[in-house]
Amino acid sequence: MDQKQKKRLLWQIPFLIALIGGTIWVIKNQHDMPYQNNKGMIFGTVYEISYQYDANLQQEIEQQMRLVDQALSMFNQESVISHVSKNESYDLKSDAGKMFLEVFNLAEDISKDTEGAFDITVAPLVNAWGFGFKNDAMPSTETIDSLRQLVGYEKICYQDGAIKKSDPRITLDCSAIAKGYGCDVVAHYLENKGIKNYMVMIGGEIVTRGINPTRLPWRIGVTKPTDDTLSIESENQTVLNVTDKAMATSGNYRRFYYKNGKKYAHTIDPKSGYPVQHSLLSATVLTDDCATADAYATSFMVMGIDRAKKVLQRHKELMAYFIYSDEDGQLAVWYSPTLEEKLDK
Repeated sequence: MDQKQKKRLLWQIPFLIALIGGTIWVIKNQHDMPYQNNKGMIFGTVYEISYQYDANLQQEIEQQMRLVDQALSMFNQESVISHVSKNESYDLKSDAGKMFLEVFNLAEDISKDTEGAFDITVAPLVNAWGFGFKNDAMPSTETIDSLRQLVGYEKICYQDGAIKKSDPRITLDCSAIAKGYGCDVVAHYLENKGIKNYMVMIGGEIVTRGINPTRLPWRIGVTKPTDDTLSIESENQTVLNVTDKAMATSGNYRRFYYKNGKKYAHTIDPKSGYPVQHSLLSATVLTDDCATADAYATSFMVMGIDRAKKVLQRHKELMAYFIYSDEDGQLAVWYSPTLEEKLDK
């Protein structure tokens, strides 16, 4: 080694020491940084958020969720979606307006992709069958046929800076996508704060990144379907190792009622106007954003397994876990081949 090479090596050694020391400091600092745990109520359901950060951000996080509520809540009479449904003036250029429009456009895309299985105009039919605002009367054929005139994603569109309806009586309901979107909004907020390890859960819809407080991947349970409307029983069908993914589950097994000895599921087919009648009990979808997972999980519950599989063939970015009732009335499962490695066996 000549003198020149020795001098170069002497200059490199301090740099390498500093680099190694800095890396060790970053790793130790991250390991020592606590996880914050926030819980509460939003959108009429519970939320639970865990993230590794040196400060509690619950107030800021709730502010983000309230903005989503201002955009998409049907129960907030001053929300953008309420104004749209009531044909009142609204501002799509505001932060809440931009959120509403983002969800509206995504909903329209998924409605087209699922041939109307996902439809944010379906609320009148859902309410008529005894859910939503709890109408106890069994709807007649005439009532269903009448309400179907007010249902159909193709009857609304965004045009010239406003939402256009073919009939002013059409109302919008984003409850099958709003919780997932809310998870995405909170996740984006945490990402912008530089947070790498977190779990956001709103009403069962989930986004995870990085590792949990035990330094392991996030593990999320998929509940076994049972006729338990009070949600007292909560046995897991399986547990998924979910990291850097969003996950949403839709199911009929806890939201149903009996009338004249017949069981009616809460999932309404927007095309027929009637509760779905097929073997699928629960649909869990994993993908990159929770709003998309939320909407497709609902869509698959409308479509049933066979039609849902055709959608999955077109969308390799979607992974699904289906629980259904087989020919003998026993629980059975089907899942995307790409989900195999995420199963906690």
